[in-house]
Amino acid sequence: MQIKFHHVNLCTRDVPGLDAFYRDVLDMKTEPGLAGNRDREQGYAGNVSFLTDGRADATQFHLAEQDLKIGFKTGQAVNPLERGHLAFRTDDIATFKKRLEEKGIPYSDFGAWAMKGWEQIFFYDPAGNIIEVHQVRE
Repeated sequence: MQIKFHHVNLCTRDVPGLDAFYRDVLDMKTEPGLAGNRDREQGYAGNVSFLTDGRADATQFHLAEQDLKIGFKTGQAVNPLERGHLAFRTDDIATFKKRLEEKGIPYSDFGAWAMKGWEQIFFYDPAGNIIEVHQVRE
């Protein structure tokens, strides 16, 4: 099983303003492949901007409209759109879930929820930060 850092998700009430900040100050560019992958029918239709640093091994920034009701809408304990989250990509999410279970770490299994083809889980680190691990299903 491989795990690689993939993106930082920052939540805001002003996506266009945050987008302008990261573009102007850090020269971020639009991530070309993600905007069309949004699945707005699964409970989150908020505004999202996908940015990248533009390198071949790009770090992505997902700037998402804060939604404090996602946990209620989805019935999940973890709300990844309250404060944002760190995200990692794996090639074997089933093995990663088993690892969390063996360590007694509860997680919210969102399945293929916000991004078409992404199977996503979310959990808390010991400091209360939200972590996403996802696998892309082609």
